Amino acid sequence: MPKRVDHQERRAHIVDALVRVAAAEGLHAVTMRAVAAEAGVSLNLVQYYFESKAKLLHAALDRLEEQSRRRWSKRLAELPQPPTARAFIEAFLAEALPTDEDSRAFHLVWTSYAVLAMTDPQLAAEPFIAGPDRLELQLTELLQQARRDGALLPGRVPSEEAAHLLTLSHGLGTSVLVGQRTAEAAGALLRSHLERLFTPVVGPAADALRG
Repeated sequence: MPKRVDHQERRAHIVDALVRVAAAEGLHAVTMRAVAAEAGVSLNLVQYYFESKAKLLHAALDRLEEQSRRRWSKRLAELPQPPTARAFIEAFLAEALPTDEDSRAFHLVWTSYAVLAMTDPQLAAEPFIAGPDRLELQLTELLQQARRDGALLPGRVPSEEAAHLLTLSHGLGTSVLVGQRTAEAAGALLRSHLERLFTPVVGPAADALRG
């Protein structure tokens, strides 16, 4: 009886190969042929699942985002329950920095894709900003909840602060990638920014946030 092909697993295998090539050599080195070689499959098979390099790159972004969400969920599960809006955001900011191999690959691929999209109409046509848009909306909702709970300092506008947080985390993530500062230093800057958004946390809750 012929072995049943798991197409989803095969697509994921090919996408993971792209991420490995990009993390090791940069996104400019990614070709359909290079990905096929890394995955140990034929070029025709890569082209069967992904009609173009742009579609393959977009699939990689989707997979990396999903993996990042799972890591974020794991961080949330380890927090005292139910977690506060601030704790949610602290977990997001911690995940948003390239502190290990997986998160570094996420930042490297996404940042490289953004740069390439500036000059490649085919890449720019792909909705690669959908992920950041979803994160910004989620941060806005968390900050709105914090304002309702009285945890957000007066005068703060949730939608504006969400945009600030997302932009700050992306910029600091890039600074870690290029070696401008350590992940620890970037994390300290993000926590310092949170101190300017939320009412002070004291006692055991403060110790838990510091990790």
